[in-house]
Amino acid sequence: MSDQVDSRRADHDSPWKMALESYFEEFLGLLFPAINEQVNWSKGHSFLDKELQQITADAKSGRRYADKLIKVYARDGSETWVLIHVEVQGEPEDTFSERMYAYQYRLRDRYGVDVVSLAVLTDTHDGFRPRTFHYQRWGCELTFTFPTAKLIDWEARWAELKASDNAFALVVMAQIHAKRVKDGATRKDVKIALIRLLYERGYSREQIVRLFNIIDWMLQLPRALEPEFAQAVYAIQEEKQMPYVNTIERLGIEKGRQEERQEAERRALAEKRETVRHLLSFGVLSDEQIAEATGLAVDEIAKLRIEDKH
Repeated sequence: MSDQVDSRRADHDSPWKMALESYFEEFLGLLFPAINEQVNWSKGHSFLDKELQQITADAKSGRRYADKLIKVYARDGSETWVLIHVEVQGEPEDTFSERMYAYQYRLRDRYGVDVVSLAVLTDTHDGFRPRTFHYQRWGCELTFTFPTAKLIDWEARWAELKASDNAFALVVMAQIHAKRVKDGATRKDVKIALIRLLYERGYSREQIVRLFNIIDWMLQLPRALEPEFAQAVYAIQEEKQMPYVNTIERLGIEKGRQEERQEAERRALAEKRETVRHLLSFGVLSDEQIAEATGLAVDEIAKLRIEDKH
């Protein structure tokens, strides 16, 4: 972001997870329509967070992703797991395809079910379009191919997004703006335009509040521009006679986000400590080596070493 934006860092990971949980069918319908047609939505779908955590527990920290694993049923009645991997950092990564393959074979090996891996790329690098992981040596060869949706491709279809009755179109528009628009004042204007479009689509109050939350979270503004944005939202609500979002609600939403981030930090710290204890059990690494491998401070590792002795 430009220097007009304050020190708050835009969190694109959590709103994507919220969007996928709330609008998974719409997500597939917009970005992967051919796959959407193969799903028997009448049998429902469910999110497999624990199963995904089981195969990603040893993933390296640092980069952040919005990964989701969802169980659906195909039209032929068979059970299929859909692995959604959303790249939200916005920078190309050399090992992206390999990680897609690693998650795929870990899930299939552990649970023995068909897994469909889908990648959503939110970055603005046109040349970064991973679709295949391939290796070969001495007659042994493997090629793993996965469908990919590149969000900036929708910039050429912007009118289609604006006219779409698919709720996920608003999420895609917000994400593209979040990546492209850095100037605070311009970002405020495009955010207001999206909120207006949200209110014009005839959604229910619950739907509007949910989508407002996702857009508001994804397209963060400098604090100095928040009052102007709030006034514009209130004007739209008065015009449409839909007073659905107020200042108190937004403060509550922000508190919920902070609590969610704090809980994620607590979980990450607990996972690091568990990794440290696992490494300590081998008795061959120094505290400094473990600190370098896990990112924890040396004194923290020393404390864990003492605790384990007791």
